[in-house]
Formats: sequence, C-alpha cells, structure tokens
Amino acid sequence: MNTKTLNKKLKNMFPEYREIMPILAQEDPHFAQLLEDHNALDREIISMEQDPIKVIHDDIEGLKRKKLKLKDTLYQILKTASRQQATQSAT
Repeated sequence: MNTKTLNKKLKNMFPEYREIMPILAQEDPHFAQLLEDHNALDREIISMEQDPIKVIHDDIEGLKRKKLKLKDTLYQILKTASRQQATQSAT
C-alpha cells in the first residue's frame, strides 16, 4: 500500500504512529488488509449515512462496531511494532 493511499482520517487517529504506518502497510500484508477493510467500512458508513431512508439504523451501528474493532486491532499492531522498533534502535 502506498503512503498516499493511507486514509487521512486513520493517520489522524494515530498521529504518534504516522511514521511507522506506511512501513507496516508495505511490509505486513495482514496490517495492509486491515487498513483496506477499515477504509472500506468507512466509505460504506459514509454512503449509508448520506442516504438514511434506505438504511436501518442498526445496520450503520453494526458497521461502526466492526470499524471500531478494526481500529483497536490496528492500534495494537502499531503499538507492538513501535515497541519492537524502539527495542531494536536501543540495541
């Protein structure tokens, strides 16, 4: 995944990990897939919220919960990778 394709909202959610995110996105296929899934959910939620007549409120809430779980997983990966990077830099 290219740095330019990283979701700006996601970069703003984790500003302390801005530098490591693009590296992980290119080196870790699982992390890159989680980013893609998060971005897809974000787009779907925005689309549903713009046309609320066709959507049941529970559907949007379910997607938001999924997106939040992805965000939590991304955060844990970033936190672990950052710690590993700090450990490697210290040695």
